[in-house]
Amino acid sequence: MGDLLLRVKDLYTHFYTFEGTVKALDGISLELKRAETLGLVGETGCGKSVTALSILGLIPCPPGKVEAAEIWFDGVDLLKLDKEEMRAIRGKKIAMIFQEPATALNPVFPVGEQTAEIIRIHKQVSKREGMQKAVEMFHLVGIPDPDRVSKKYPHELSGGMNQRVMIAAKLSSNPALLVADEPTTALDVTVQAQILQLMKGLVQRFRTAVIFITHDLGVVAEICDRVAVMYAGVIVESSKTRVLFENPRHPYTRSLLQAIPKLVERIDRLPVISGTVPSLINPPSGCRFHPRCSLADSPCKVEKPSPTSVEAEHWVSCFRYDQGD
Repeated sequence: MGDLLLRVKDLYTHFYTFEGTVKALDGISLELKRAETLGLVGETGCGKSVTALSILGLIPCPPGKVEAAEIWFDGVDLLKLDKEEMRAIRGKKIAMIFQEPATALNPVFPVGEQTAEIIRIHKQVSKREGMQKAVEMFHLVGIPDPDRVSKKYPHELSGGMNQRVMIAAKLSSNPALLVADEPTTALDVTVQAQILQLMKGLVQRFRTAVIFITHDLGVVAEICDRVAVMYAGVIVESSKTRVLFENPRHPYTRSLLQAIPKLVERIDRLPVISGTVPSLINPPSGCRFHPRCSLADSPCKVEKPSPTSVEAEHWVSCFRYDQGD
């Protein structure tokens, strides 16, 4: 497969509830090259985290189920692996940083022991060697006095320090793919900038591919090579990051970018996207964005748009992508 590390094709993930079937993902397709960073952006509930959990095989069943898809990772279809085979890949070749580091870490064990355990499992080393490697990783991610910090519990550390611990733990096995699910959401702006710079440096050093899930388009502009925009369980636009910011083609992408405050302009009110996010139990027919789109016409309400190539590595799922606002 050459430089292609991950290929997700026609991913449908549904959750069966008493109220009905939640169609969380409706035919997601994406690709990721080795050592590339892909930003996955969109409103809360659009399916970003479900996409990541589907790739890692962490969708709880019941109520969730991956209905039909191909998830190729390094030439292997992950959906055809049994639990033991998937467990051997998860954590070693594919690692995930969750949203809240303090809750992802076990509160009853020191952070050094938790990191060392991950290293022992995936590297097959002794307990002592695992702890030594954990301290080395803590030093690598910029934790001051790493030997002392390794003996502390998560509640004794700040949010930024816990996030550094998580990054150290996940990169300790040198995974080919790192999934970062809003890793800076709970951090203040200064610490967020430090964590982003840290991740950029480590990703370049370890040549790790990254799926970076976030709401923050500013973060995407800083750290991502490419970006995929999600809405209501589908990817509506995908391109290189610079191209997306300079020439967005989907009405939803344009609306997201217009809602970013600009320091050079003084406005009384920020632009907003009219309407609300649709229910995924009974999503709109046709294009899922059409009830909120000012450009929608008859085909948009009936037919689901297929991804269309508008230029090299730039895809958009919209019938009116060539029409401005």
